[in-house]
Amino acid sequence: MMSAAPAGPAVRSGTTPSSVLENGCRELVDSFESFIRRELAPLAAELPETADLPPADLRDYVRRRSAALGFYAGDYPEELGGAGMPFTAVVLLHHAAGRSGCPLAPYALAGSDGPSPLLLQGTEEQIARYLAPLVRGEATRCLALTEPHAGSDAFRLTSTGQRDTATGEWVLSGRKTFVSNADRADFALAVVSVDGEATAFIVDMDNPGLRIGQRYEGMSGEPMFELILDELRLLADAVIGGEDGVGAAMGNGIDSLSRGRLVVAAMCNGIAEHALAQGVAYARERRAFGERIGSYQHVQEHLVSSRAEVESAKLLTLACAQLVDAGAEAPENAALAKLTSSETAVRVVDRALQVHGATGWVRGHPLEFLYRYVRMMTIIEGTSEIQKVIVARAMGLG
Repeated sequence: MMSAAPAGPAVRSGTTPSSVLENGCRELVDSFESFIRRELAPLAAELPETADLPPADLRDYVRRRSAALGFYAGDYPEELGGAGMPFTAVVLLHHAAGRSGCPLAPYALAGSDGPSPLLLQGTEEQIARYLAPLVRGEATRCLALTEPHAGSDAFRLTSTGQRDTATGEWVLSGRKTFVSNADRADFALAVVSVDGEATAFIVDMDNPGLRIGQRYEGMSGEPMFELILDELRLLADAVIGGEDGVGAAMGNGIDSLSRGRLVVAAMCNGIAEHALAQGVAYARERRAFGERIGSYQHVQEHLVSSRAEVESAKLLTLACAQLVDAGAEAPENAALAKLTSSETAVRVVDRALQVHGATGWVRGHPLEFLYRYVRMMTIIEGTSEIQKVIVARAMGLG
């Protein structure tokens, strides 16, 4: 599990190149970090060191408390319970959560259980009934998109939706896999094929045609689930966006995927910065053969290379976020940032653990958990290979 408080900073705040792009949201980020120190860190300190995942009721409390303070889904409109903040601010908050080292901090910001941009395409009734409670932290959802034989080719759908001409209802059939939060969600966003076109439906989890199948345990302790759509029946108005939403899920989902990838990139950058700070602090204190190990060139190579890569990844991610706020939401930008940041985080955590040696490898050490946790970042929201395909096609290579 990540430690409840960060190690000392690797460099003085405000001296890094990336701080130039952070200044516009400095007060907001400082307020969020104060919330982490004041309220979340004491709660995290009471968690057992051997636990990877905080208890569900504690995660729920953190989500609701953060929503009440305006952090949780801050880029959503104020009339829905958000703060109307720019997307760049959201990215910086996710970075701060990862950098804090507090295991509860990621749950203070909307993730796979929170509001989805897909729902912004919903009807007024859908937005009021489903999206607004998510923004306020009063409900949770899951996304049923990936299928067992599709993997990264998420929109190659074999699950189907058909109209029952006699009743006007929709009938959904198929299987979804690797669904996060399915055991805790109030409803699912299920994407299936309707006449060959991806269509998103809202499905209440108590629907008798929806069943939770196999449970998968991730390396870092987070469970994922299989969802079975067993001739699941829905009213005609269950399509996100109503009739206009039939066949529109892929187009509507591109922005959602891009923003999700930038959020993952930001979290990766924060985790990498936290791991680097731990490595630097240990190298300054640990002595071997009469010298601090930070004086040895091999250790310096690990830490200096990490700093260079972290700064590069942060600058790229923040620049892409600012382009989103400017209306230039190019999918290849998000792919490039997610690829760079996730691969960087894996390398930086690995180097920090190497600097710590056996101390960092021991079960319960923050780096031991991060070593397992950060590896999934190169897989979720599209694997590194998929991000390369996206970028290559944008370069005219595919």
